[in-house]
Amino acid sequence: MDFTLEVIPLPVSDIDRARDFYRDKVGFHVDIDQEVMPGMRIVQLTPPGSGCSIALGDSIWDMTKGETKPEPGSYQGLQLCVADIKAAHAELTERGLEISEPVQYTPDDGATFMYFTDPDGNGWSIQEYRRRATEPLHELLSKQASS
Repeated sequence: MDFTLEVIPLPVSDIDRARDFYRDKVGFHVDIDQEVMPGMRIVQLTPPGSGCSIALGDSIWDMTKGETKPEPGSYQGLQLCVADIKAAHAELTERGLEISEPVQYTPDDGATFMYFTDPDGNGWSIQEYRRRATEPLHELLSKQASS
């Protein structure tokens, strides 16, 4: 049986502000923005080319088991991958995103990163994985599924 990670709830203080930030500054696609059941609004956004989305909502945390609700801005280390970090940096800064310059830790593929935070302080990194230009993740997963 396959288990796919497809949605990560993200704690934010203002759903509309977060939706606008991820849509307009980071370029995520808004998949859902509606009341999915009485009193529960969900905004689901997906990065271009990704099989995993983030979900923003008023009552998401009421549906999960856990003693504490995560505070807005408490998520750190969320990671996106791109094939060309310089092109991604140019696109994101053109959108008005405040993002660090790319930092190359070693010349190895996968060792260059840049960083940003959302309006609440949730921390993201973007990793350059040049191999994705010739081996998109969806193709690798299809090959894996057929073998």
